[in-house]
Amino acid sequence: MSIIIGETPAAGTDYKETAKDLCRALLEDSKLKGVFESIDAFMGNDAAKELFSEMQTKGEELQTKQQAGLELTAGEVEEYNKLREKMLDDPAAKAFVDAQESIQSVNQTIGSWVSLVFEYGRMPTEEEFAGHCGPG
Repeated sequence: MSIIIGETPAAGTDYKETAKDLCRALLEDSKLKGVFESIDAFMGNDAAKELFSEMQTKGEELQTKQQAGLELTAGEVEEYNKLREKMLDDPAAKAFVDAQESIQSVNQTIGSWVSLVFEYGRMPTEEEFAGHCGPG
């Protein structure tokens, strides 16, 4: 007889409730509240979204061209850099980019720490956590 993880109430409830507690803690974290507010402000700002979209579209075009083995011209790179600078000059767009980076960092750190538990089969030490704290 095989047992599928999460099949029994005892096995399924404990880690799921703990994960929900972590989600609640993330939403209540004072620093992350500011991150979420930045995202909400960006989503309500059509001009900032347009600037971000233009920059992202141009970046994707350049990336596709590079992946096809084509060389980028100085003018194309300069056009992208100007779009990026213009986008970053917008406070809502800049806050959104910063918020994305913050969320990515938190996500990578948590994922890395959880992976340590599965890798070691035990609670990692503080030193092991410190060695896997996500980007920057």
